[in-house]
Amino acid sequence: MGGSENSKAMVVGRLSDSIREISGLPECQNVCKRMYGNLIRRVKLLSPLFEELKDCDESLYDQQLEAFEALRVALDLAMILLKSVNQGSKLYQALWRNDAADKFQQVTEKIEAALSDISYDKLEISEEVQEQIELVHAQFKRAKAQTEFADLQLDLDMAVALKEKDPDPAILKRLSEKLHLRTINDLKKESSELHELVITSDGELSDSFETVSSLLRKLKDWVLTENPEVDSAYENEKMSIKHRSPVIPDDFRCPISLELMKDPVIVSTGQTYERSCIQKWLDAGHRTCPKTQQTLLHTALTPNYVLKSLIGLWCESNGVELPKKQGSCKTTKSGTSLSDCDRIAIKALLDKLTSNDIEQQRAAAGELRLLAKRNADNRVCIAEAGAIPLLVELLSSGDPRTQEHAVTALLNLSINESNKGTIVNAGAIPDIVDVLRNGSMEARENAAATLFSLSVLDENKVAIVAALIRFMKDAGGGMVDEALAIMAILAGHHEGRMAIGQAEPIPILVEVIRTGSPRNRENAAAVLWSVCTGDLVQLKLAKEHGAEEALQGLSENGTDRAKRKAGSILELLQRIEGEDSLQNS
Repeated sequence: MGGSENSKAMVVGRLSDSIREISGLPECQNVCKRMYGNLIRRVKLLSPLFEELKDCDESLYDQQLEAFEALRVALDLAMILLKSVNQGSKLYQALWRNDAADKFQQVTEKIEAALSDISYDKLEISEEVQEQIELVHAQFKRAKAQTEFADLQLDLDMAVALKEKDPDPAILKRLSEKLHLRTINDLKKESSELHELVITSDGELSDSFETVSSLLRKLKDWVLTENPEVDSAYENEKMSIKHRSPVIPDDFRCPISLELMKDPVIVSTGQTYERSCIQKWLDAGHRTCPKTQQTLLHTALTPNYVLKSLIGLWCESNGVELPKKQGSCKTTKSGTSLSDCDRIAIKALLDKLTSNDIEQQRAAAGELRLLAKRNADNRVCIAEAGAIPLLVELLSSGDPRTQEHAVTALLNLSINESNKGTIVNAGAIPDIVDVLRNGSMEARENAAATLFSLSVLDENKVAIVAALIRFMKDAGGGMVDEALAIMAILAGHHEGRMAIGQAEPIPILVEVIRTGSPRNRENAAAVLWSVCTGDLVQLKLAKEHGAEEALQGLSENGTDRAKRKAGSILELLQRIEGEDSLQNS
């Protein structure tokens, strides 16, 4: 049944407007530049179709209108994505560019799906335009089937720049060019974007913030070294700013003194105060939060490193002298920036972990979880204080919340490479596996993440994979989904593939491909492909266990990714069949 002229004019007009708006977006100047440019280029090529449809008098059928409406929704999503990746912190975009790549892939799939539903031969358009649109559709189809290649050089450069105190200038130069952070003005803008990002994220980006601000400082030092004349101009600008009187943001003032905070700390209610002010309040015998009047669960003071760094950036940008710590807390010489006060607070939390009071245990484990998430110094200090064995013991706690805090604290501590070995040596793997089997939903998710984090060390991989295979074999245990998801991630690394191969996974993988849920079949196929690629022994084992029949079924009714993996494995199996035939002839 034909749609009305008004409906046609409206949807075609909207599509023309969307394409025009996307085509007019500014050039992208960050690591998403290639994906951004490719998507805009392809969308631009759709313009002639809708310009020509505007001029034709023929009505569109309801099915055609629905397809065009689906395309309009997909283009709206494309516009949102394109705008989001071309603003904000360039360093943060670089850290999370894999997430952006996934979103570009999803948008590409939606546009391609909408284009697939359009019957071009039934539209009143010229052959030339029809050929162009079919060509564009083919481009989207190819793009949907391809994965954006990782920038290995960028990954390596960022890893080295973050790890080394004084990175090679050649590395910083490449990063400066790749990230389009070439001048002091670029870096000042990046600093402001980073500040805005952390404020709007409500503190959720603490670890990322420490990483990004560290790299930002190194890039700024390099730019000033390369352009000494800029350095003097930059200093002159800062001096002129000093003569102004900038307004201190409310978030940077202590609620007690109303002065700019020098050493911000967090109390158990989540409020932040200047350390010396809140310490005087506590020393006077108060056990409530001055701002909220809530009773404090404990008197430990947690350094607010994110806010302290933001205050430092604000002071630098506004020509204000960086605040210096007041009071009697001294920084130790153990290679971290933690003060004696910080260490005393951590020691007090460890004492509560061993308490017989379940509420004290739960509160202390929760506080350590937050401390370990906040920055690298905390992770070192908490481990050195002996927290890891105590947290491992709490994995067996009968209190679900305490167990959840403990496993998440271990996950955060495992970010530090040396802590990974300490966690495993404390006998954590069986207990983490038990949480993965029996814990709350959040505890299970974080247990899975902890196992993956620990598996970075080669010596841990075999023990972890063996546990995952056991979960997969126990179909009634409810752990097949999690086990396969972790295994699919491990299979993406050479050492992980080797460890999986040693655990004799082929029979259970083939069984899951044959009988599992769509997501599990997809993950099982991905693992099977990783294990069999380049390994003739595993490939022959897969053939012996009936993989061909299971994969044939998957290639017909699996998810798109599962179909691709199934097709790739079937090609490998056919190849060894051909080689066997040649040898036998």
